[in-house]
Amino acid sequence: MIDRLVLASGNEGKLREFRRLLAPHRIDVVAQSELGIPEVDEPHPTFVENALAKARHASLRSGLPALADDSGICVAALGGAPGVQSARFAGEPRSDARNNAKLVAALAGAADRRAHYACVLVLMLAPDDPEPVIAEGRWQGRVIDSPRGAGGFGYDPHFEDGASGFTGAELPLERKNALSHRGKAMRELLARLVERELAPEAVAP
Repeated sequence: MIDRLVLASGNEGKLREFRRLLAPHRIDVVAQSELGIPEVDEPHPTFVENALAKARHASLRSGLPALADDSGICVAALGGAPGVQSARFAGEPRSDARNNAKLVAALAGAADRRAHYACVLVLMLAPDDPEPVIAEGRWQGRVIDSPRGAGGFGYDPHFEDGASGFTGAELPLERKNALSHRGKAMRELLARLVERELAPEAVAP
C-alpha cells in the first residue's frame, strides 16, 4: 500500500487539488520542491511522455513513489495548441497572465472557441517501475475573452465549462474536481490503484 508519494510538481494549485483527492485514501502528498528536487525538462511532444519523464525523475531523486501530471489546454481553432506548451505558451518566465493574454489574442475574431483541458497522470512506484499506472481525463468547454472568477489557476478564468456555464475559476474546488480533466484522471487512477491493492478504498474524512 502507498501511504506517501512525491508530486512531481511545485505548482501550489495542483498540490492542493491532489492532496484533497488523495486524503480519503490515506495517502500523504509531498511536493518535490519541499524535498529540494528541481523540475526536469519536458521536451516531449505528448502529455504521456512528459508525465513519465517527470515521475521517473521525482522517484529517482526522492526514493518515493511518484505521481506526475502533464496537462494543458487544447484549442480547436489553434490545431490543438497550446497543448503540451500550455504552461510556457508565452515563454519564460512562466506567467498565467501572459499565457491567457496570448491565448485570447490568438483567438481574436475566431468564431470557433471550442477547447478542452487534457490531463495524463502517471504513478511510478520506483524509477524502474515496469508497470506505471497511467490515467487520462478530458474537460470540454470553450475559451472566453473576459476572465471570470477568482479561484483556480492557469487558464481557468478564461475556460468556460461546457456543461455548467461557469469558468474553472468560478467553480468551488469540490465541484471543479468533479468536472475537471484532472479530477476525472485522478478517479481513474485511484480505481486502478485500489484494484492493484496499492491504495485502500476511500474512507470518510
